[in-house]
Amino acid sequence: MAEKTIRIGTRDSELALWQAHTVQNKLNDLGYKTEIVAVKSQGDIILDKPLYELGITGIFTKTLDIAMINGNVDIAVHSMKDVPTALPIGIVQAAVLERANTLDILVHKGNLDFLEANGTIATGSLRRQAQWLNKYPNHNVVDLRGNVNTRMQKLQESDWNGAVFAAAGLERINLKPSDYIDLDWMIPAPAQGAMLVVAMGNDNYTLDALSHLNDIETEVCTYIERQFLRTLEGGCTAPIGALAKYNEDEDTIHFDGVLFSLDGKEKIEINKVVPIEEWKKLGFYSAKEILENGGTKLMANIKATLKK
Repeated sequence: MAEKTIRIGTRDSELALWQAHTVQNKLNDLGYKTEIVAVKSQGDIILDKPLYELGITGIFTKTLDIAMINGNVDIAVHSMKDVPTALPIGIVQAAVLERANTLDILVHKGNLDFLEANGTIATGSLRRQAQWLNKYPNHNVVDLRGNVNTRMQKLQESDWNGAVFAAAGLERINLKPSDYIDLDWMIPAPAQGAMLVVAMGNDNYTLDALSHLNDIETEVCTYIERQFLRTLEGGCTAPIGALAKYNEDEDTIHFDGVLFSLDGKEKIEINKVVPIEEWKKLGFYSAKEILENGGTKLMANIKATLKK
């Protein structure tokens, strides 16, 4: 059956390799030949600066984009929330795998008393920082970078009270500790918990292979969330959360979107339930509503602050 070996590009962290091997196993089960090609991304190498300061679009994906365009790999596997909403020319979204847990969690050190007092929480995400400060304005939030293993180690070696992680990443590599709580009040990053596979748009053999891995429900929900993000002009540089869920019983989409100021004091949110047939513009119209309700000014303030 196989005409060629599909070379799977991935970052070399444990989580990224887990994701790549998951795609590899699914393709192998379908009868395709594959091999894993691991590369380091700038986002993994530069750990001493917050993401928004690095100024690179798709810092975790750029190295793999170049490898694909140069013909060194055929596909790349990513955490979808790390992928810019506009893909490079020639590269296309080939498959979105069935979504895992969308929640953020707080990993702590066995004592939650600090939640009622003054605490120090670590995260490299402006979205998590803003939402935490919105709920706990007396707390201190410090920057935390690196892959999930590095971040977990930094937490254990620090005097911080806890750190915020995506549940899906820790669950995938069995790193989720017993000392954690679900942050069900925190709106996740657009496409959190989903894995994306990209390929070259002219590679019909590989695109056909990957089409068998695509999960339609996850594709639709992440499309809505990323459209919301793109319309707000977000990315790594603004505290934006979005979550779309399909309700099979009612054949509707439930959407929650939010934009915060960097300090968490300002919050503009939207909640919508629409018939499934209205999904294509849901993210766009929700973002427009946020922009008209003060979001344009808030986005301008965020950009001005981050440029300083």
